[in-house]
Amino acid sequence: MNRIYKINIITILNRQFSTKLAPKSNTWKSVIGLEIHAQIASESKLFSGSRNSFSAEINSSVSLLDAAIPGCLPVLNRRCVEAGIKTALALNCEINEVSMFDRKHYFYSDLPAGYQITQQRKPLARKGFLTFPVLTPVKQSKAYYKTVRLHQLQLEQDSGKSLHDEELKISLIDLNRAGIPLMELVFEPDLSDGEEAAALVKELILIFERIQTCNCRMEEGQLRVDANVSINKEGEELGVRTEIKNIGSIRGVAQAIEYEIQRQISVKDQGGVIINETRQWNAVSKTTIAMRDKEVVQDYRYMPEPNLLPLHLNMTEDVNLDDLVSVKAIEKSLPILPQELRDELVNDHKLTQVTAMILVNDTVIYNLYKDIIKENPKRSAKTVSNVLINDYIATCNKNKIYLEDSKISSSHLGEIIDMLENQELNHNLVKLVLQKLFETSQSPKVIVEENQWKQISDDAEIIKYCNQVLESENGKKMVQQYKSGKTKVLFAIAGEINKISNNRINMAKVTDMLKNILK
Repeated sequence: MNRIYKINIITILNRQFSTKLAPKSNTWKSVIGLEIHAQIASESKLFSGSRNSFSAEINSSVSLLDAAIPGCLPVLNRRCVEAGIKTALALNCEINEVSMFDRKHYFYSDLPAGYQITQQRKPLARKGFLTFPVLTPVKQSKAYYKTVRLHQLQLEQDSGKSLHDEELKISLIDLNRAGIPLMELVFEPDLSDGEEAAALVKELILIFERIQTCNCRMEEGQLRVDANVSINKEGEELGVRTEIKNIGSIRGVAQAIEYEIQRQISVKDQGGVIINETRQWNAVSKTTIAMRDKEVVQDYRYMPEPNLLPLHLNMTEDVNLDDLVSVKAIEKSLPILPQELRDELVNDHKLTQVTAMILVNDTVIYNLYKDIIKENPKRSAKTVSNVLINDYIATCNKNKIYLEDSKISSSHLGEIIDMLENQELNHNLVKLVLQKLFETSQSPKVIVEENQWKQISDDAEIIKYCNQVLESENGKKMVQQYKSGKTKVLFAIAGEINKISNNRINMAKVTDMLKNILK
């Protein structure tokens, strides 16, 4: 997963856009479609036995086929076919019993053969759909579900990489990526804004991680997003679209699309014309930059790949046909998908939809939640989720620690939750305990004892604190206000009591006792 500072879905979706353009006009509506290239998690390439490794030394993972040496023939990687089918099934696609490979011709220095082997006319799968959650960026209490259609899913090989040295004025080619296995997912233009696009990419990453078909490290180019953006007025035909190429982060997807929408609106409002062009997202300036126009349609001269037979799949229940990949067997091996996990948290654990979304949308947080509940099923699901979302994540952020790098164990988090539920610890002190856990190997109970953070729940001691505040000069004024009908001042009195107890007092008991005293 992209290693932007990873807090959880709240931070991923709570973005600020600095575009310096006019706010989005209500008279325009935006239409977005995504094309996503996902690198298949495979040890070798799509058509050769070369190693599929990001960290390999330059040009060290290149076979004769990858270098387009004449006489070398492609051999299809069975693992890549299985990964493509598994992904298509997870996205509710119709699998083609017979699919074909094509040559897509274009000439560039990092494509030594002069063509790319892909599936254009009869791909592995078509007509899928995905329903995914979208959390609104301003208020996380609001959320909705969006459904997007998948036009087709196809297998194809990646090209190499050009390395440009500006100082020496030379370009070099690294063919390690040449032949890397990809799944191209072409979505219909069903999205309305950048937030929905980012949420779709996030959901795909969660699915890929669950079914283990793509590692999704966007910083390594394992998941690349192209966005097609257009605007039009209600009732009119779709406007001229622009394509934003190779967006490399979830945050970048939302920002690039939002910028491009506002740029197009500004152009149209000023009487300009939108050009059908390819643009690039600049993450530093937060702008899209023109790369090339598309006024002339490029002729890729698609033709059937003569060196690969049609790909036949086993669509029956008979899983013993060793020479064919069994679609039914792969379907039976699918794990529980993210939306099923959310439904389970809502239906069985009685959590809210938004809480379930936040937990499942971060794999590390969800696994911690699951481990804490598994260790002691009597623990309150609500308390566990609140501590993880509101306290644990915030403490990781404060210490600039990635969630997956945190050393705090689920058992220590469970210990904190048990102290909360047994009224041994005030919730106001949870972050302090977590902070100490980053600094020491002691258990939460020892930390609470040594720092005298145990919650004050003894009635006599609570009454003593109440009287101390009520008998003070400020306290007497607040009592008069309360008795004159300003009942909300009760919470101000409780706040003063909490303050002099160093946030250790049982606030539920304080409120009840104050009401009785002030009668």
